[in-house]
Amino acid sequence: MKFGIIKERKNPPDKRVVFSPNEIIAIQKQFPAVTFKVEPSDIRVFSDDEYQRLGIEVSEDLTDCEVLFGVKEVPVAALIPNKKYFFFSHTIKKQSYNRKLLQAILDKNIELYDHETIVDRNNKRLIGFGRYAGIVGAYNAIRSFGIKFELFKIPKAATLNGKEALVQQVRRQIIPPIKIVVTGTGKVGNGVKEILTEMKIKEVSIENFLSKKYTQAVFTQIDVLDYNKRIDGEKRDNADFYTHPQEYESDFERFTKVADIYISGHFHGNGAPAILTQKMLQQTENKIKIVADVSCDINGPIACTLRASTIEEPIYGYLPSEHKEVDVFHPAAIVVMAVDNLPCELPKDASEGFGEMFTKHVIPAFFNKDAEGILERAKMTQNGELTDRFKYLQDYVDGK
Repeated sequence: MKFGIIKERKNPPDKRVVFSPNEIIAIQKQFPAVTFKVEPSDIRVFSDDEYQRLGIEVSEDLTDCEVLFGVKEVPVAALIPNKKYFFFSHTIKKQSYNRKLLQAILDKNIELYDHETIVDRNNKRLIGFGRYAGIVGAYNAIRSFGIKFELFKIPKAATLNGKEALVQQVRRQIIPPIKIVVTGTGKVGNGVKEILTEMKIKEVSIENFLSKKYTQAVFTQIDVLDYNKRIDGEKRDNADFYTHPQEYESDFERFTKVADIYISGHFHGNGAPAILTQKMLQQTENKIKIVADVSCDINGPIACTLRASTIEEPIYGYLPSEHKEVDVFHPAAIVVMAVDNLPCELPKDASEGFGEMFTKHVIPAFFNKDAEGILERAKMTQNGELTDRFKYLQDYVDGK
């Protein structure tokens, strides 16, 4: 079986890759029947030379590869018909800007496996860059705080060589006794927690976070039922929230009254209530001055996320009273960090971590007749049609 690593062609350029050179060698040792080809790239975090030095073929021609692996969306013109593709298509939520991409995939008889659709039997995602989004998001939150209050200046994450360098940068700074609230307990939320813990910022309980004063910086990590409550006042479990999100309303305001920084690492499903509303941000009791929206849903659950920011210009100011963007140093501005491709700031670490997960959870499925159903669940298209699991996208494909 021949696998191909495609060049990333989407702008802005993305340096990440599904498999590092060392990960390809590890796969070939475990599965000797596999051969790899790598399309040349002048932006990839690992150079063509690094692949070639390990005996991995680098070639412009991937037409003899059965399966092609990428990170971001593949431009329609670059799609090779009748192949199997793995990449983030950003179509499963019916994103209008990628309708033509999914239409082309069907027209070209491509089998699409979206990285987001690779799940276990309980529909839990198995691979992703979430941990690294959380790590960089937490770093950027502290960096934004230093900029806003002119306390310290630390470099952008993208200029540093890996996660440890991020940690060392922040540990050198004197962080005042601020409070940080983190939503989400999945890969992103735990990535945030990981870096805050390594920064020596103390984790405290929700009760203590809301009620106590501290002489050091602290954070608390909260789950869906900590920041949402049933409208009827009944106490239920997480499953009830995910099944009946329309029966809930935000209970996040109690955190806005004590937190200085909010870092979002949650997944926000359709029908779920807004978390941080414009009304909350306008309250005189609101203390939040930095919002690091790692999840970055535009016009979504966080009112101050007016747009995505960029690695080059990661922060902007938000004026609650007028619900508009202003300068970061406006005295009434809340600083928003809403970079939507945070793992790109740690491309080497993120690529190595992603490849390890892919090798563990997905590659065996090609050789054990997909014993766990990984590939079958992830497959979005086949024979020019949507698979049963993704038939809900038919009206989206049809432009309705």
